[in-house]
Amino acid sequence: MTAEERAALKARIIEAIASTEAEILRREENAKPISPDNAIGRVSRMDAINSRGVAQAGLRTAKRKLSNLKIALTKIDLPSFGNCSHCGNPIRPARLMFMPQSDRCVRCADK
Repeated sequence: MTAEERAALKARIIEAIASTEAEILRREENAKPISPDNAIGRVSRMDAINSRGVAQAGLRTAKRKLSNLKIALTKIDLPSFGNCSHCGNPIRPARLMFMPQSDRCVRCADK
């Protein structure tokens, strides 16, 4: 990985961290419990509970992504950064730009 690619990727990771943190704040608002004294109908309450469950799953995914992005940011200056953690081959720069938290190449991620 060239120095220019590494610098661009570092900027991409910082940008992704900021957007993921904003996403987490939005998802936390949607994942709040539904108050039992909220006067909505039974079907509406069931729909709200279901929506809350979906929001909680998205929140967990976003938090996991944020954690992986922060790990990638701490490792970006290591010489081994950009190599697959499974097979050791280089991960394509396009994959890293799309998913900067990736630690596996496409082939190993599909396994």
